[in-house]
Amino acid sequence: MANDDHLSSTALDTPPRDKAAKPDGKKPTRIRWKLFVLLLILVTLNYVDRGSISVAMPLIQEEFQLSPESVGVLLSAFFFAYAIMQVPGGWLVDRLGARKMVTGSCVGWGLATAASGLAWNFASLFTARAMIGVTEAAIMPAGGKLNGSWMATGERGRGATILDAGAPLGAGIGGIAIAGLIGLTGGWRGAFIAAGSAPALFGFLAWRYIRDSPRQHNKINQAEIDLIEASHAEEDAKAAAVSAPGKRGLLPYLKFKSFWAMCFGWFGFNGVFYGLLTWGPLYLSEAKGFNLAGVGWGTFVIFGAGFVGEIIGGFLADAWRAKGTSANVVMRTLLGFSSLVVVAGLIGVTIVSDPIAAVVLLSVVMFFLRWVGLFWSIPALLGGRGNAGVLGGAMNLAGNVNGFITPMAIGFIVGATGGYTWALLYFVGAAVVMASSVITLDYSRRLPV
Repeated sequence: MANDDHLSSTALDTPPRDKAAKPDGKKPTRIRWKLFVLLLILVTLNYVDRGSISVAMPLIQEEFQLSPESVGVLLSAFFFAYAIMQVPGGWLVDRLGARKMVTGSCVGWGLATAASGLAWNFASLFTARAMIGVTEAAIMPAGGKLNGSWMATGERGRGATILDAGAPLGAGIGGIAIAGLIGLTGGWRGAFIAAGSAPALFGFLAWRYIRDSPRQHNKINQAEIDLIEASHAEEDAKAAAVSAPGKRGLLPYLKFKSFWAMCFGWFGFNGVFYGLLTWGPLYLSEAKGFNLAGVGWGTFVIFGAGFVGEIIGGFLADAWRAKGTSANVVMRTLLGFSSLVVVAGLIGVTIVSDPIAAVVLLSVVMFFLRWVGLFWSIPALLGGRGNAGVLGGAMNLAGNVNGFITPMAIGFIVGATGGYTWALLYFVGAAVVMASSVITLDYSRRLPV
C-alpha cells in the first residue's frame, strides 16, 4: 500500500493541472483551506436537512397522530438508509473520486428533502427520509478522502474538525432556520421544500471548485503543491516499513484492533450525538416546557457550542503535535478527557430540573463531544490515501448503525417510562463505549496490510 499511496501523490495518479492555472509563486496559496471551508458549508447544509424533522416533529406528530414508538421509527428512517450506503459510498469515492460523489450527493439530498415536504402519511415520509439518507451517504467518506489528499500530515486534525464541525453548526442553525421557515411558510411542509433548494444549488459550486487532488486545481500554485506533496512523501516513507504495496479494500483491515476501535469509537459518539440531534428538540419541548421558538434557540445554543468545541479541538491537536508530542499522547489525552466530561455532563442532566441549567450542561457535553470529530483524520492515517474513502465509509457505517438504533431505542424508552431519565442514561452508556475506544486506538502508525 505504501508504494500505491506514493503513486497517488505523483503525476501517475493526478492529471496535469488545468491550462488556466496561476503562475507559480514563492508563497503557497491556500486553496486547501478554502476547499475545506466549502466542505464545512456543505456538511452544515447536510445537517440542517437531516435534523429538520426533529424540530418539526411536534407538528408532524400531531398531524399524523404518532406514538413515541412511531416517532422513533420515523427518526431512524434516515439513519437506516444512510448506514447501509456508507461502505458502498466510500468505495465509490475511492473509484469515481470525491468531486463527482459530492456533487451528485448535494443535488440528490436537496431533491429528497423537498420531496419530504410532500409526504401525505407516515409511510411516504419514512420513504422520503430514507432517500435523504441514501443521497447524503457519500459526503463524509468523500471529506475523509479529501482530507488525506489535500492536507499535509500536520494539518489533518484541523481539516477533520473543519469538515465535521458542519454537523453541530448545521444542527444549531437548523433549529432556528427550520423554526423560522415553519413560521414563514405556514407549516412544516413548506419549510422542508424551502430547505431542499440550498444543497441542490451548492452542488453546482462543489463541481466548480472541488478537485480530487491538488494538481488538478486551476487556482493552486506550485509552492502549495510542493508543501502538500512533501508531507505526503514523508508520510509514505514512514509507512513503507509496515505496508505492503497494492492492497485495496476493506477486508484486510478487519483483523486489526485499531480498525475496530475506530468503528466502535464512532459508534459510541453517534449514540450520543444523534440521540441529541433527533430527540433533543422533543426533550426540550416535552420535558423542559420550551415553545417552538425556545426549542429553536435552545438547539442553536447546544449545537453551536459543539461547533466551537470542534474547531478548538482540531487546533489543539495540531498545535500539540507540532511541538513534537506523539500522536498517541495527543489523541488519547484530548479524546479521553473529552469523553470523561461528556459522561459526567450527561449524568448531571439527569439530576438538574431547571430548564436553563439543562441547556447549559448539554452545551458543555456537546462542546467536548465534538472533539471526537478528530476521528475523520483516522481513515487516512490507518489506510493511507488510497483506502481513506472505504475506511471512512466503514467508520461512518458503524456510527450510523447507532444512528439507526438510537432514535428507536429512545422512542421505546420514553414510551415505556413516560420520561427522559433512562434515555439520558442510554446516552451515558454510548459515551462509555466511546471513551473505551478512543484510549484503545493506536494513532501512531498505518495498519500493515
